[in-house]
Formats: sequence, C-alpha cells, structure tokens
Amino acid sequence: MAEQQSAQDKTEQATPKRREDAKDKGNVAKSQDLNSVVLLFAGIFGLSYSANEIIAVFKDLAMTVYNNSAGMLITQDTVSLYSAEFMKAYAAIVGPILVVLFFAALAVNYAQVGVMVAKKALVPKFEKINPAKGFKRMFSTRSLVELAKGVMKIGLVAYVGVSVIRSHIDEFWLLAFDTVPGTLTFLGTVLYSLTVKIGLLLIIIGVADFAYQKYDHNKNLKMTKQEVKEETKQYEGSAEVKGKIKQAQLAASRARMMSVVPDATVVVTNPTFIAIAIKYDPVSKADAPKVLAKGKRKLAQKIKEIARSNDIPIIENKALARGLYDYAQPGSEIPVFFYEAIAEILAEVYKMNKTKVPRAVA
Repeated sequence: MAEQQSAQDKTEQATPKRREDAKDKGNVAKSQDLNSVVLLFAGIFGLSYSANEIIAVFKDLAMTVYNNSAGMLITQDTVSLYSAEFMKAYAAIVGPILVVLFFAALAVNYAQVGVMVAKKALVPKFEKINPAKGFKRMFSTRSLVELAKGVMKIGLVAYVGVSVIRSHIDEFWLLAFDTVPGTLTFLGTVLYSLTVKIGLLLIIIGVADFAYQKYDHNKNLKMTKQEVKEETKQYEGSAEVKGKIKQAQLAASRARMMSVVPDATVVVTNPTFIAIAIKYDPVSKADAPKVLAKGKRKLAQKIKEIARSNDIPIIENKALARGLYDYAQPGSEIPVFFYEAIAEILAEVYKMNKTKVPRAVA
C-alpha cells in the first residue's frame, strides 16, 4: 500500500542527474525482444548470402573424406589431419555468420542505448541472490507483464507457423513422389518463408516492446516533488560552496596583489577606469619592467589610493593602460611592444623625481 502511494506521488519527470545516475547503474530502456529479432534477421541474411559457399565447403569436405576413406588407416596423424579439415570447414561456415551477428548486436544495442559504460553495474550485488527478494520479483508487476508478453509471442508465432504450413499442405503430400533435390528445395523455401514471416512479426513485437520499455523506464525514474526540491537544493548548495571557495581564492589573490603595490615605480591609469602598477629597477638592467598589480573600477581606485599613500607617481596614459591590462599579467614582465611607451613613462617619472633618467628599456 505504501509503495502504491509512493508511486502515485511520483508525478515529476526525472532530472538529468537522476537519469545519469540510473545510466551509471546500467538502468536503461532496452528491449531484449528487439535484440533477438535483429540477430535473427542478421543470421538469415548471413545464411542466405553464404549458402553457396556453405554447400561448396560441405561438398569439398565430403569429397576429401570419400576419396581417402578406402585406404585410410585410423592413426593419430589421420585423426589430426581430418580434425583440422573439419575445423577449417566449421570456421568457413560459422565465421562469416558470427561476424555479421557481432556487428548486428553492436548496432541494435547502440541504437537503443548509445555508448554506455556502467561501472556500477559490474559491482556484485548479493541481494540479487536473496531467495526472498527473488521470490518477490517473480510475482512483481514487471514479471507478470513479461509472462503475458511471452504467452502472446508464443501464440502469435504458433499462429503464423500453422498458417504457413497450411498454405503448403497440398505440396507436402506430393513430397513422396519428388526427388531428393526437389524435396530439399521445397523444404528450404518453406522454412525461409516461415522464418521471414515470423521475423517480421517479431520485429513488430520488438518495436512495441521497446516503446513499452521506454515508457516503463521513464515511469520508474519519476520523482516526487520533495525529491526534486532536495536534489535542486543539494545541487545549488554545491554550486554555492564552489562559488564561495572561488570568491575566497579571488580575494586572497587580490590581497597578495595589493600587498606589493607599495613597491611600484609608477601607476599608469585610464584615468579612472583602469590602474596598472609597474615596477622598474634601474640597477638590475637585465630585468624588464614588471606589472605588479592591475585592476578595474573599485580595484583600480584601491591601487591609486595605495600609490598616493606611498608617494608613487600616477600617470595617465589611456592607450598604455588599456594595452597592459589586456596583454600583461601581475607578476610578469611587460610585453616587448610596450617598451617604448614604458620608457617614456619612466623618463617622466624620473623627471618628476628630479633624478637621472635611466637608459631606455631595450
């Protein structure tokens, strides 16, 4: 009763996460009937197109055995020789059909579920061998549906088989007067017709079964409104935690960047939108100027406040500020194509400080 009430409460479609979890467990909509009928037709196709080769192989094998049987002695060598011949014949007959069946099985499974690696389905579950649960599954709704499907398939197949046999019943009475090749040809024709008609019937059943499996799968994955709320809350909570971690990392990075602004030689601005803190040591001529910090809006204002409190020159150069913000990162040397503009800025800084202008950056 509780299960029925729970099933009635499941009115919401499954979320992508729930579907992904079910797929990881191997719980997907797939029709075994459709698999079987596709493999049946693949086998018929393989047999029909390799019939002449199969007959030729049998004929060659029979001729080999017949021609050598008169003087053949049963020894280890002859047994090995004829065993090898039989194995070759078996491989020549069965091999191509197995290849066709293999690719047919891949195709029909891919068409139903696509590419799927269900790792959780490989983990052994001991509850599956629990007799109590097994007995319960025997009388579940799904088992009763499968039983009804099986009975219906047997009935339909029997009806088609009887219909085909009845349509040829008069010809069966004449087989007593026919030749062996004629009899074999007739039986082959009847069997082929019987197989094709039963196969077509099973295709219809397989497609219908796949549609039902899809419906049943979606029905079983449905969720209650409370489950949807809890999953959404869990997902958003996870996203919120990640956002807070990222925000904390960004704040720490900005704090480190602000801590080195007092070491800057000059701050280049846009003038109010962008601020770039640059350091150049004229003593170490091997090093090019470096970007210590950069920022926009409030961060730019913070950089300028630190610069003013530490008597660091602030120079406006819109093009240079924009270029350095786009192409240079904090802690890295400025790109070569900014050397000339930076040299002019540094010359202006040293002029403001009434010091000797260092050699141009190169």
